[in-house]
Amino acid sequence: MSVSFRNVDVDPTAAVETWPYEAIVTVIERGSITDWIVLTRAIDADPWGPVARQVEDYLSYESPYGVGPLLGRAIARARCQAEERERAAVADEVRRLVADSGMTTEEFARSVGTSRSRLSTYRTGRVVPSATMMHRMRGAGGRATPAQ
Repeated sequence: MSVSFRNVDVDPTAAVETWPYEAIVTVIERGSITDWIVLTRAIDADPWGPVARQVEDYLSYESPYGVGPLLGRAIARARCQAEERERAAVADEVRRLVADSGMTTEEFARSVGTSRSRLSTYRTGRVVPSATMMHRMRGAGGRATPAQ
């Protein structure tokens, strides 16, 4: 790390998640592209984690020319990608629950109190079911008997 931290006693080779806020600010204000990559990697790894929150907090009252908008976009991009992965994981689980239930799509939808078309939106990931709907779907396999 090429940045010397002001008023901070921190090992610049330590994980950025362990740095105090002042070290994050120093990297934003006086770092180089190499230093900012360290921040964006931590943001990519945990888009709502401590580093992302600290960068977001700093950007709420300061907007350093050049790097401010880039870090803001890095947070937005990382969160969007995380949400896409989460949406895909939920869709995969819904598809697995329907398949494992032994019911037809229509029967499964009826057993959880929704329509076949709404269930289809859950299975494709276009719509994310509520927590209560996921709970119903997880329990649906043992409640109904598949049609013969």
